[in-house]
Amino acid sequence: MEKIKLGFASDHRGYELKQELIDYFKTKDYIIDITDCGTDSSTSCDYPDYAFILGHAITNKIVDFGVSICGSGIGISIAMNKIKGVYCAKVSSSLEARYTRLDNDTNCVAISADTPLEKAKEIVETFIKTDFSNLDRHKRRIEKVKKIEENLYD
Repeated sequence: MEKIKLGFASDHRGYELKQELIDYFKTKDYIIDITDCGTDSSTSCDYPDYAFILGHAITNKIVDFGVSICGSGIGISIAMNKIKGVYCAKVSSSLEARYTRLDNDTNCVAISADTPLEKAKEIVETFIKTDFSNLDRHKRRIEKVKKIEENLYD
């Protein structure tokens, strides 16, 4: 596996899980760098602020993959997907994490702050270790999504 740069962002609800995941992934030899895009405490805050920071880390190639966390994982995934070039999937299992990379070539995953740590580790590990299938049907679909993003879909 190629060494990767991993970015994390969360709101206050996801802060604890984010910190635990960062600590865990710092020990992995296939991670060359971790970027913590905030938040830096469990004080109430707004997830779009940190989605914006992580999204720009992804689009500016500061990180290869992003992990975003909020209470449900849904809000931060919506915010992430508003950033051109960010393709974020809200996932609840390692199977979903596998398919979002395999079929959709996503560069970010969103998870709920309520995800147990061991399950969250498994989800993120599966996500970053799964390569895009490169199948023509998936490439065609991704190109259509990009056309929607550019307002060029016909």
